[in-house]
Amino acid sequence: MRVVIGEDEALLREGLAYVLNHGGFDVVASAGNGADLLRLARQHEPELVITDIRMPPGHTDEGLRAALQIRQLLPHTAIVVLSQHLQRQYAVELVAEQSAGVGYLLKQRIADIATFCGDLLRVCAGEIVLDPEVVLLMLTRARTEGHGVQRLTARQQEVLDLMAQGLNNAAIARRLLISEKAVVSHASHIYDELGLQTDDDSHRRVLAVLSHLNR
Repeated sequence: MRVVIGEDEALLREGLAYVLNHGGFDVVASAGNGADLLRLARQHEPELVITDIRMPPGHTDEGLRAALQIRQLLPHTAIVVLSQHLQRQYAVELVAEQSAGVGYLLKQRIADIATFCGDLLRVCAGEIVLDPEVVLLMLTRARTEGHGVQRLTARQQEVLDLMAQGLNNAAIARRLLISEKAVVSHASHIYDELGLQTDDDSHRRVLAVLSHLNR
């Protein structure tokens, strides 16, 4: 699976390439700024683009902007953006612009190589993958601001957390050691409490959950 990397810090760029190459990916090019990332993606048409959000020249959101442009030009290319710090709005913006095959992960996630590579494969398979820390931040904000999340039971909040991360019912059941039927029941109660429409499509489900948490 061909990958193009966008990262301006040389050491991290080389380390990421090493991790990916040893994880079964094929890093075909790397860029140190948003313009070069866009150019290399158009040149190589990779299956996956991984980029830092903040890149030269402004070190604000150039990487994210480049990623969104790449997705418009190459709609079948999976996109994963990495961030050093929690930025809830970036996650929402990325997912809102794309229907599937995107991920928002914190850089510290790379240290767990097996999980990181697994997340990349999920994105490449068309899933939406959000870092658990980002989802936790959104859930915490929703609880403190009086959202319907407060009315959910502890187990329902666990299910909501995993739903927002992009896991399907079967994966949630395995994670929580409960039956898939129980997950469906919890999800139904969550939809009712939050006023969300029931939807079996995991991508639209993530969008609906994030839309509610970001109010």
